[in-house]
Amino acid sequence: MKAARFYDRGDIRIEDIPEPSVEPGTVGIDVAWCGICGTDLHEFMEGPIFIPPCGHPHPISGESAPVTMGHEFSGVVYAVGKGVEDIKVGQHVVVEPYIIADDVPTGPGENYHLSKNMNFIGLGGCGGGLSEKIAVKRRWVHPIANSIPLDQAALIEPLAVGYHAFVRSGAKAGDVALVGGGGPIGLLLSAVLKAKGITVIMTELSAKRKEKALDTGVADYILDPTEVNVTDEVMKITENRGVDVSFECTSNNKVLDTLVESTRATGTIVIVSIWSHPATVNVHSVVMKELDIRGTIAYVNNHAETIKLVEEGKVNLEPFITQRIELDDLISQGFDTLIHNNESAVKIIVRP
Repeated sequence: MKAARFYDRGDIRIEDIPEPSVEPGTVGIDVAWCGICGTDLHEFMEGPIFIPPCGHPHPISGESAPVTMGHEFSGVVYAVGKGVEDIKVGQHVVVEPYIIADDVPTGPGENYHLSKNMNFIGLGGCGGGLSEKIAVKRRWVHPIANSIPLDQAALIEPLAVGYHAFVRSGAKAGDVALVGGGGPIGLLLSAVLKAKGITVIMTELSAKRKEKALDTGVADYILDPTEVNVTDEVMKITENRGVDVSFECTSNNKVLDTLVESTRATGTIVIVSIWSHPATVNVHSVVMKELDIRGTIAYVNNHAETIKLVEEGKVNLEPFITQRIELDDLISQGFDTLIHNNESAVKIIVRP
């Protein structure tokens, strides 16, 4: 079968590899669509990061580069391993793409996403969604209604990232949120917030991203910091109170500073983006306003509620798909577009 294989920085190859074996306790999935994530892009440009370098196998998967990429994917079950009785051939599914040690509990209230040596399918090994087929442990397979188109279902994984950030924030219906950045995660997070009855103010520079936020209805207000003083505008909108919660989705220190200024006393700031460099923060403001600053990573038992939002029609994922490509065009039409024209692309999805 065809698969996109990461060898090293700048070296991803489309190769023929053996089909996976559907072992006991696993589910065989025909991959329908797989999204290209910002993490994939960082691996291509700067990696290996999450991907174990050649000769340095991951302690859980036992694999190192070359590995099959792709962790945002949907598909149809073609086989179930012995012991799997609640998943049927022909079901539509998405995957919570974790690589986690077998002895780590994953029930309600468990922080398995923070466990030692955690990694992701499609990065740390165990196959990937940028291939024709994959076999995944039953724990990580989530059935979805057939009413959700499989191309849209490929966005449920990044939507779950936004859902977990919402949970971390403690926001509730009636609150006002400030989302710093209208990239893929900022937009999908905003879709979750709107679905939960929260007023969304977004800061963004890109004309095309601002247009996407307006067209999809995920932002009530969009503020361009090159045109207005964001904090002044936030105070006008909130009657001089400030927002209840804010989300940093850019890894840009100026955005973080704006969130600190614009969040009300005793409010919460959630850091959603992955920072590859140190940041500074106005600690005096944090102290004097008694702000909570929280991190968030990926998701933890959030897929069921995320899927429910889509199944109930509270989040429409179709407008966020900006390009559909074939696996053979992964580099020329996928990665190159995201590197050289990323403002026009929200989510590029690939049909393996």
